[in-house]
This record gives sequence, structure tokens and C-alpha cells, in this order.
Amino acid sequence: MVTYVQDFDVHPRLDFAGYKSTALRHPKQPLIALPHAFTEITGPLLGEGRLGELDNDLTRQHDGEPQGQRIIVYGRVLDSDGRPVPRTLLEVWQANAAGRYQHVVDNWPAPLDPNFTGLGRTLTDDLGRYRFTTIKPGAYPWGNHHNAWRPAHIHFSLFGRAFTQRLVTQMYFPDDPLFPYDPIFNSVPDEKARQRMISRFDLESTQPNWALAYEWDIVLRGTEATPFESEVDDE
Repeated sequence: MVTYVQDFDVHPRLDFAGYKSTALRHPKQPLIALPHAFTEITGPLLGEGRLGELDNDLTRQHDGEPQGQRIIVYGRVLDSDGRPVPRTLLEVWQANAAGRYQHVVDNWPAPLDPNFTGLGRTLTDDLGRYRFTTIKPGAYPWGNHHNAWRPAHIHFSLFGRAFTQRLVTQMYFPDDPLFPYDPIFNSVPDEKARQRMISRFDLESTQPNWALAYEWDIVLRGTEATPFESEVDDE
């Protein structure tokens, strides 16, 4: 039987002392491996028919223009050998330019933007490429510790051929001054792995008078793997 060896020098453990709520979220008992049955392997398929025309453009999903700096986020999804992963579903969610999510439990006093929901999705093409147009999210307080603020970030969810095959990670922006103070970012123990969560500003792909561009590749496994939140502690 093929098994996946989790590298806890790269991926964060689910129980991390600096991130207080992990104590309430991680499993308390050893996990039980369940074999994939025919249903898990064959469906539901995540094809183009499930995508809307504006799902990958978060700036055009409402009647008006959202507030904030318009950005393009693009890159590739790759396997451990650097080969592209085609036709995989990517979903993103994020705060608005003021650092607030459009969510019922987010009630810190920053303005909501009626023209920005902060949700998007797309499929990678045959070369594993994806592209989103969105607004650069703001930092926000989160109450984990005294004067705690999260760096600007975008959440990414990647699906395989079915909803049972899912990985979750976060993309950050270069030169954020909050990196040293964020326990979620620093729950990834390896410095090189943390750097793989940070996007690269790309002036060449920036569109004049329209949007700044950031490039970020997602590597699923191997020595250059992107850290994922769905890793499970084996202790």
C-alpha cells in the first residue's frame, strides 16, 4: 500500500503553541485510514461546467468597483517533479482592502465593501496555470495574543478530482513587516518553506493603469512543496 510520509520539518503541525485555537481543532485520537471507494475516486467531478464567467475575477462580481489596490495573482500548480497539474480546481477566499471578511463572525470595526465578496475559483489549464484578478487584502487583528495582527494573505484551496482530495494553504505578499509576529506564518518550521508561501512581485506582468501582478507557484509534494494546513500531526 502506498502511503504519504508527512514532513513536519516543512509542514505545520496542527497543534502549535503559538496559535492558540489549534488546541481546540486538532484530532485528539489517532487517525484511522479509510480506503477510497469507487465513489471517492470517480466523483463528483470538478469540471468547467461548475465555474461561472467571473469566478476568477473578484473585482467584477458586483455592480460597482471594489475599494483597494487591484492585483493579478497567477502561477502554476506543479507536482513533485515539476510537472504541471492540469484541470485542478482552485478556490480562494480573502479579506477586503480594509482587512475584513464578509462573514457573520467577523465584526471588528473595519468597513465592509458591498462590491467585494472575497471569494473566487478557477481551473488550472493544460499547463497547470491559474490566474485571479482581485484586491490586495488588508491586515487585520485576530485576538490570538496582545496586539496580534495577521499579515495580508489569500487562502487557497486545491481540489483533485473530487471533494475528498483537498489541500489548503495561504499565500503572502513580499516584505510584510508582520511576518516575525505571526504564529500562523511561523508555524512552518523551515525558513525556506516559509519563503515558498510568499508571492513574487512581477512588474513585467503588471498591467499599466490597471493592476499590479504577483506570481505564486504551488508545489504539491517533494522537497520544494508548498506548506499546507491540512497536514496531520502523528504524535
